[in-house]
Amino acid sequence: MELYNYIKSLHLIFVITWFAGLFYIVRLFVYQIEASEKPSPEKEILQKQYKIMTYRLWYIITWPSSILATIFAVWLLILNPAWLQMSWMHVKLGFVFVLFLYQFKCQQIYNQLQKDEVKYTSNFMRLWNEGATIILFAVVFLVILKNAFNWIYGVIGIFLFSIIIMLGFKFYKTIRNKNK
Repeated sequence: MELYNYIKSLHLIFVITWFAGLFYIVRLFVYQIEASEKPSPEKEILQKQYKIMTYRLWYIITWPSSILATIFAVWLLILNPAWLQMSWMHVKLGFVFVLFLYQFKCQQIYNQLQKDEVKYTSNFMRLWNEGATIILFAVVFLVILKNAFNWIYGVIGIFLFSIIIMLGFKFYKTIRNKNK
């Protein structure tokens, strides 16, 4: 039982650092995209710095954290295979799959920005940044509630939270445009 708690602690630590990396990388994408719109030499100086920062975050924190979180999760399931019989765990694993899809899309955006290819607006990236937040809410509700009925309320809450985020984003954008 003590080994299980150590593995669970390590899993949780790497899940936290994984999400921290996902939250921050997209924020850095916003800055990179906005830097691409600056005049020279500011543009080149900022782009060079952001490329270094995103590289370090992505390959030293985010990817290793995702891999280690997954390794410890598999280890937990090996130690307690009964979790795989629970319906909430199936849904949680579905959200983890979506999280990996989100990360792969971030990898694609990262690769484009490293080559100075800007295919998205900074406003799109601000909205994209909320994707990881929504997944985090869903997974936490599932893990804590462990009940198929109760997690539905959590997911409904996530969608309502998403609507609030979208409205907040539009409000922020309006204020930002007025201040320009």
